[in-house]
Order: sequence, then C-alpha cells, then structure tokens
Amino acid sequence: MKASTLRIGMNLWPPFLFSGIRIREISPDWKRVRVELRSRPWNRNFVGTHFGGNLFAMTDPFRMIPVLQCLGRDYMVWDQAGSIEFVKPGRGTVHALFELDDAMLDELRTAAAGGDKVLRWFDTDVIDDQGDVVARVSKQLYVRRKSGR
Repeated sequence: MKASTLRIGMNLWPPFLFSGIRIREISPDWKRVRVELRSRPWNRNFVGTHFGGNLFAMTDPFRMIPVLQCLGRDYMVWDQAGSIEFVKPGRGTVHALFELDDAMLDELRTAAAGGDKVLRWFDTDVIDDQGDVVARVSKQLYVRRKSGR
C-alpha cells in the first residue's frame, strides 16, 4: 500500500474522523508521519481540555505501521506496550511527529537477524501550538524476523 493511500483511508476511518484526529503527512518512504488533533466540543473532557484517550489514540499506530513498512514482509511488528504521561492540559490543536532513521532500522534488523524477538521503546511528545509538551507517549514495539526468511 502507498503511504498516501493509507493517509487518506485513516483520515476517513471513523475512530479518527469523529475524534478530530487528522494525519497530515506520511512521507512516501514511511519515515515521517505528522498527526494533529483539533479540539472540538465532542472530544473534550469534563473540564474542557482534550480527552486523554484521544491524545493516546492519535499516537497509536504511527510507530508500528511505519516500522513494519520500512522493514518489509520478512518481519513481524506489533505494539507490545504503551504508556502516556499527561504533562499539561491540552487545548486547541495539538500535534505529534514520528520520525524513523536508517540507523534505528538497521539496529532493529541486526537485533532480529537471528530470529529473536526485539523489544524497542519509542517516545513521542504531543505538543500544542505554542510548542509546549501536552503529553509524552511511549510505545514498545515487538519486532521479529519471520522464520525461514
């Protein structure tokens, strides 16, 4: 699947569409993803700030999918664990940027070369329009080279 096709499809996916989550960019090489969450009356919590579940949801698949696409069909990749730390109330539009580099991908390939599972943590900050951190999200990926490949 092309990155642009996935971006369009995910922007129309009801859980993202109705929660205000928008994928603004998925680079053609899958190494950069930009996501935003706009504040709407239906996605605010009791005190009028971003609902924490939406802050976590906006980051959910954007480590696993790019790593899987970059490593290719010879690898299994999925989310193993995740956590979120709420730093300050989120108001307005918030953003998250996910980037991969060749060194990290090479590190995963090397670690998984023997068929062993690899667990790797990735951190992402959710920031507001003023550049302040609203939340820190950590996701742990499980990576393993498929047997017989």
